[in-house]
Amino acid sequence: MSRISIYEQWEKEGILQEKLIEIEGMARDGLVQQQIADNLAISIDTLIRYKKSYKGFCEALKRGKEVVDRQVENALLMKALGFKEVVSKVKVLQNGELVHYEEEVFHPPDTTAQIFWLKNRKPAEWRDKQNIEHSGKVEANNPFEALTTEELKKLIQMDE
Repeated sequence: MSRISIYEQWEKEGILQEKLIEIEGMARDGLVQQQIADNLAISIDTLIRYKKSYKGFCEALKRGKEVVDRQVENALLMKALGFKEVVSKVKVLQNGELVHYEEEVFHPPDTTAQIFWLKNRKPAEWRDKQNIEHSGKVEANNPFEALTTEELKKLIQMDE
């Protein structure tokens, strides 16, 4: 009698979709593969094999990671551009009474976030090291280029 995988067992028990949602959530929470394997009580090798063998398993991991990546991208963009948010605050009056209120707070653009964004999104223009080719020929506008040595000496003496 052949042994069935946990994945196939979940399918048989009708809990596969719940488990895939749970796996997606673990990936969304930022857990690495080893942690997900530990939480599922399987080895990392089994997790890798399931990713290759079961499309649903692989897609659940992928979806979870994509959501987090998008959230981080959005947060970085907001930090780079600056943003406003409404925050709830509490003020204690002299008589001890608590007053709850909301206040709009402006978070100014963050230069570090801007640099990071541009270096990654437009590396050709924003990387630290630029590769510039030089022809070896220096071109400059020299108004004295056509003058002889004698003429140059006369100009120097006139300046003194």
